[in-house]
Amino acid sequence: MKIGIIGAENSHSAAIAKTINVEKLVEGFTVDYIWGETEEFAKKAAEAGGIPAIVKDPAEMLGKIDAVIVDHRHALHHLPAVWAFMERGVPTFVDKPFCYRAAEGKKFLAEAKKHKTPVTSFSVIPHQQTFKDFKASLPGLGEIKAGTMYGPCDLESVYGGVFFYGVHQVEASLEAFGYDVTSVLVTRNGENATGQLLYADGKVVTMNFIKNGVGGFNISAMGDKGIAHQTLTFDANAYLGGIKTFTEMFRSGEEPRPYEQILKPVQVLEALEKSVASGKIETVAN
Repeated sequence: MKIGIIGAENSHSAAIAKTINVEKLVEGFTVDYIWGETEEFAKKAAEAGGIPAIVKDPAEMLGKIDAVIVDHRHALHHLPAVWAFMERGVPTFVDKPFCYRAAEGKKFLAEAKKHKTPVTSFSVIPHQQTFKDFKASLPGLGEIKAGTMYGPCDLESVYGGVFFYGVHQVEASLEAFGYDVTSVLVTRNGENATGQLLYADGKVVTMNFIKNGVGGFNISAMGDKGIAHQTLTFDANAYLGGIKTFTEMFRSGEEPRPYEQILKPVQVLEALEKSVASGKIETVAN
């Protein structure tokens, strides 16, 4: 299957192509085309990923590829870039965050369902073995009362503020502790902040958004029968688990995540964004 990638500024594009084209770790697929935000970005990604063709307009890939990946640094640009592909039934992977506004995402997914187009989106953090090990330990902790995450995030990022790197902690927290978050609260301390996820059952998960000096992620959980902590180190190829997941969807047409799990992180991020501005608890949309 021939894959086209839209977006080259983000390092993920080159890493995905390198894994498939150069390292040949996923059989049955090639990345054949890439479009970049600039000519320099496109050339750099094409060279690193062994991508044979650079296009000046993503529309040039229509009719030439079997699947599409979109990977911009700002989620605002994700869905408009692949709308025409989705309408033609081209299987689509949208790098995280899925979109910048949940209402847009809901409309896109409704159209994807109408056109029978397989679509998915996710952070690679939950695909790492260390995260899987942490999640597997949770049943032994009894009823989970609280959770904590630590990781990098710049609330003032030009790529969507909390959306840009906050999505990693949001998706990992939801995957570990559940998706029934009802409200959020962001508390700032200079350039750093905490983001609390408040659950319907009284559980509280605190994400620590650290602007500088933190390069990785950590996660903890406290239950009524014990505590678990995990440094989320990356697999030898941090992208491989995610690539295998979305390429299997490209092959089979079976989506690996329900739409609710694609949209919920965006709804949580929107609420966090509102709380950054208001300093108050904000409700998470359903």
